[in-house]
Amino acid sequence: MPRSRHSQLGRIRAACALMMLALGLLAARPLPSTPSDSSTVARCELEGVVDTGSGAYLADCVRRAEQGGHSALLVRLDTPGGSLEATRAIVRAFLGSTVPVLVWVGPSGAHAGSAGVFITLASNLAAMAPGTNIGAAHPVAGVTGQDPEAAGGSQLARKVENDTVAFAESIARQRGRNAAWAASAVRDSVAVSANAAVELRVVEHLAPSESEFLSWADGRSVQVAGGDTVRLSTRDARLVELTPSLSQRVVHALAHPALVYLLFLMAALGLVVELAHPGGIAPGLLGLVALVLALVASSALPVSAGALLLLLLGAALIVAELFVTSGLLGATGVLLLGLGGLFLVDRFDPDWFVDRSFRVSWAWLIPTTLVLAGAAAYIAWRSAQTRRLPQRGGDAGLVGEEGTTLAPVSPESGEVFVHGERWRATSPSPIQRGAHVVVRRVEGLTLFVDEVKT
Repeated sequence: MPRSRHSQLGRIRAACALMMLALGLLAARPLPSTPSDSSTVARCELEGVVDTGSGAYLADCVRRAEQGGHSALLVRLDTPGGSLEATRAIVRAFLGSTVPVLVWVGPSGAHAGSAGVFITLASNLAAMAPGTNIGAAHPVAGVTGQDPEAAGGSQLARKVENDTVAFAESIARQRGRNAAWAASAVRDSVAVSANAAVELRVVEHLAPSESEFLSWADGRSVQVAGGDTVRLSTRDARLVELTPSLSQRVVHALAHPALVYLLFLMAALGLVVELAHPGGIAPGLLGLVALVLALVASSALPVSAGALLLLLLGAALIVAELFVTSGLLGATGVLLLGLGGLFLVDRFDPDWFVDRSFRVSWAWLIPTTLVLAGAAAYIAWRSAQTRRLPQRGGDAGLVGEEGTTLAPVSPESGEVFVHGERWRATSPSPIQRGAHVVVRRVEGLTLFVDEVKT
């Protein structure tokens, strides 16, 4: 073999060796980590009362975060409390989640009251913004927000309290938080500020913003369902908003005592007016739509059946005022409507625990009652005026009407034009055609008229 060919093969082998060495070095060198490019955190919000709609929404957020493969689920929380059953559904979803759940109580001025305590305790990591507070998870009842035992039924009150205390303690212990404080929040309605909550190990961090909370949580290890330990990668993570479905939005939007009161009021008035005046269609249709919406809303609120009966009876009495015009029926109806709104939300329901503001507020109740009282008074006044007017329809309505003779009128026969119609007429004295006459009485289809002298 020529020498030049040997040297050429040698150069090729050397080049291949250098290439293999370079590839090996590249394979052995670790690739740069880019968590900010690949890490995503699902985000959802709970603002307002914890009800059927918001409970289903948060449980659905956990499921969607797991299916989406997100690093964590971030929940922004601001609630006065709500349904105990909806709260249990949220807690079950949080404790059974394979994705770390982070709860941030914020922004400043927000609070995690009653049901919000359990939701916060059930998270893997929790933080609060400065100026927020947490606590006051004792079940309350009655229009004045009394303790259930003071409101009556001490045995039931103790059962509800003990069950709620055990619920709070079990969540706190599972998440490694202060179980003694959780029990006191239920038994004694203890509430603390954000700084005190960190010191008492109720939450882990004081964070003025969500991004600061996520930066602090980055790199920390938490235990999820199944006993697996997950290391969080949340710094500079991309947030993915999880919006509620239409049905969840509607139920949560309707879960307000004042709105439910107005819906039931519209339903009662519309249906009663339709029954009193069949064929109106519009009042009945409006009442039916309002009734459906009110029933949807009542599924998310502890609505009292007795209050609904008061609303219906009050609407019926106001409509009855149209026919009786006594004034008493209308006043009683307005009073019953006011009482129905006052007691609409059943604060004695042991499955709900919220603060004292969770009811139809006086700011809604008083103006509504005054407007209805004014409407009832106006109806009574107009009805009284109408009853004093002379009758315009039927035979009696023709008496005193004036017209013109179309043919000569005699005691035996004649024809006149009265009230836009042609009538057979008679008169005790003959009347010429074209004369001006007035009706004195009516018998059947015959008018008895007299000539009007000009």
